[in-house]
Amino acid sequence: MAGNDEMASLEESFRKFAIYGDTKATGQEMNGKNWAKLCKDCKVTDGKSVTSTDVDIVFSKVKGKTARVINYEEFKKALEELAPKRFKDKSKEEAYEAICQLVAGKEPINVGVTKAKTVGAVERLTDTSKYTGSHKERFDESGKGKGKSGRENIVDNSGYVSAYKNAGTYDAKVKK
Repeated sequence: MAGNDEMASLEESFRKFAIYGDTKATGQEMNGKNWAKLCKDCKVTDGKSVTSTDVDIVFSKVKGKTARVINYEEFKKALEELAPKRFKDKSKEEAYEAICQLVAGKEPINVGVTKAKTVGAVERLTDTSKYTGSHKERFDESGKGKGKSGRENIVDNSGYVSAYKNAGTYDAKVKK
């Protein structure tokens, strides 16, 4: 059978695929969708000897009658079921070893993920160094917002007369 390192990485792959796309998943059980994704991403399905239909049939075979998910032990049984189909020219043990090597250490592939794209107009609108007028006052030199002080004129009522600019300088003048 497979070595300890390979079994650990096989279990790690199982857990990564089990939690893929499900925020509530613990990684202990895998649903049919994630099992099909694992088989597709790890190239267990080749379109000829093992198809997506075969993958679904094996999943239904190894899970409990009323269950909707499989655990790690059932996952290994499912791989044992698919191994002779995928590798017809090898013995059952060699085929299982080969299918474990296909799955071990793999992670779910994110296909069709849209990346953020900057268009000329967006860049111009989000570059704070190019702002003019009152909008320019809302950001410091690094482009970080100043918060409320950048949006509103905060009145300084520290002097005895409003708008007195030399607050705190009287004592220095009087001491002679």
